[in-house]
Amino acid sequence: MIFTSGQVHLTLEGKLLDGTIEEQTHQVMKNLKNILEKAGVSFSNVVKTTIYVTDMSNYGRINTVYGGYFSDPFPAREVVCVKELPLGAKLEISLVAVRP
Repeated sequence: MIFTSGQVHLTLEGKLLDGTIEEQTHQVMKNLKNILEKAGVSFSNVVKTTIYVTDMSNYGRINTVYGGYFSDPFPAREVVCVKELPLGAKLEISLVAVRP
């Protein structure tokens, strides 16, 4: 099994991506994709995700972007609203994947 640490919307330069919540979600998913690829798996191997958000009113927009990275059968998911995240991020996602 592969467990990722929570990823926030950091760019390759190590700075939080400014922009819309959709752009920030895409950045988190790109970061996670890179981690999965280095481990020899992809989003199709993900069995569980945890999403932390600081504002539940953004969840619908986050979910639309997030959902575009997965296909049926979708991984189990939990969403947790928190007061704050590292570096002032608005969302953080972690994954559990299984090697084929």
